[in-house]
Amino acid sequence: MNLLHEKNYVWILIIVCFFIFFMNLDVLYPNIMEARNFITAREMVTDDHWLLTTMNGEPRYEKPPLPTWLAAIAGMLVSFKSLAALRIPSAIITLVLVFFSYRFGIYFLKDKKQAFINALVLATSFYLIFAGRNGTWDIFAHGFMIIGIYYIFQFFSSNETIWRNALLAGTFIGLSFMSKGPVSHFALFLPFIISYSIVYHYSNFKQKWVPLIVLVLIAIILSVWWPLYINTFDGETAKAIAEKETTAWKDRNVRPFYYYWSFFVQSGVWTVVAFVSLLYPYLKSRVKNLKAYKFSLFWTLFAVILLSIIPEKKSRYLLPVLIPLAYTTSFYITYVFESFKTTMKNVERIPVYLNFGLIGIVGIAFPIAGYVFLKEKLTGFYTPFFLTSFVLFLIGIFILKYLIQRKIQLVFYLIIAFLMSAITFGFPLANSFLDNPAYKSLATIPQETIEENIPVYMFNIQSPELVWDYGQKIPLLHSHDLKTPEETKFKALIMIGAKKSLQKAFPNAKIMYMRTYDLNPVNAENSGYKDRLRTEMYLIEQN
Repeated sequence: MNLLHEKNYVWILIIVCFFIFFMNLDVLYPNIMEARNFITAREMVTDDHWLLTTMNGEPRYEKPPLPTWLAAIAGMLVSFKSLAALRIPSAIITLVLVFFSYRFGIYFLKDKKQAFINALVLATSFYLIFAGRNGTWDIFAHGFMIIGIYYIFQFFSSNETIWRNALLAGTFIGLSFMSKGPVSHFALFLPFIISYSIVYHYSNFKQKWVPLIVLVLIAIILSVWWPLYINTFDGETAKAIAEKETTAWKDRNVRPFYYYWSFFVQSGVWTVVAFVSLLYPYLKSRVKNLKAYKFSLFWTLFAVILLSIIPEKKSRYLLPVLIPLAYTTSFYITYVFESFKTTMKNVERIPVYLNFGLIGIVGIAFPIAGYVFLKEKLTGFYTPFFLTSFVLFLIGIFILKYLIQRKIQLVFYLIIAFLMSAITFGFPLANSFLDNPAYKSLATIPQETIEENIPVYMFNIQSPELVWDYGQKIPLLHSHDLKTPEETKFKALIMIGAKKSLQKAFPNAKIMYMRTYDLNPVNAENSGYKDRLRTEMYLIEQN
């Protein structure tokens, strides 16, 4: 256990984050959000569109450019064909987020070990793993914001290094806006401010007014300069995009107010203990720092309430809630560490046995259950399957052994090892599901275009994944504002079932079907099959 001495906490967090966020980054295909980000990053470099950002040549102002700049730099340094390289910035900011959650925990929890527990819970929470391994915007917004919150908490609560805290807080709050607009300000910063006001209050502000004004000015300047630039040089387009985004927030993916009430499930392996940590009447007499517990609990609940007010709801929008939830969960886990073996009543131990015991059973069952589920897909994947089976089975055995012996701290750290092993050894098994016999990439088209000297157009905007796979911009033909190509012979990529629209656009042309491109990694019988990942190519000969 000397390895777990507090002097090693930072190194342990780095190692844990390396295995969880950096390993096998190139396994999964880019999702639609990643494709949008990576296309824009690619065009930043190829077309020098670093400020007036584009996606397939069309203005793309929906998201601020900071995360895309980082993806573009990664693509320049390594290659835009390397998914791992393009996802590295997300993994790095997630490591930074976990580190600052630990630092912030030390500051307000006044307990290094509990801060360490919190950081481990956060790093291994389901949606943080998902976001930290994807090249999208959310993780940057919340990563920069937690740094800003770390410094603004010190600014509010201490009379030391006031100017340092003000300048750094303003900078990182502004960088959060540059990552995804006001999303983190609303979902993470505002509930933090409300909770701080209730629990800690504000005092000794006489010497802080000027630094506070500077803090706000820095945050505002960093937040508004890019939108102002866009409005100055392409105002009409920016206005149209803003109106579309506003409408989407009101009309798209509208869910009831209570949609997020099961938010603790997004913590994944910590679901049961996260739920128990929210039971204030139960924990209020069991935590050592009641004031800090109230703060983290209020922060968690206000984040959920504020997100629930917004009509548009998606599970991934709960990502910021996981940050205060990890702090809240750490109070319960700390209590379990101290009392599980001796003073805790048997009925109190049930949630712990349920949460951790289930993971142990999964580990033990994986070799058999995994083989039954994957046996027809294991050709070429036996090595990662046997490695995963051996490691998870072994960890599962020890989880149950130490759970029976009530060595709960060892069980907790084995859960961390379980997730690290699953990602390190098990993630390559995801490729065993790539069983679409009709799979056909668009990546060969640009070279064919050069060889045949027949240009290719995309007829109306289609899925970003198609454009990303193509490897470069695809000239667009808009049916609503058609500009007929000068070439007498050209090819067009169209959405599945859109041939009539193509015929209507070119009524006097000879239109001949050539082939279908299908980027679905799974076959058409699978529930994950998406029609938007298919496109048809037609040869058009104009008279």
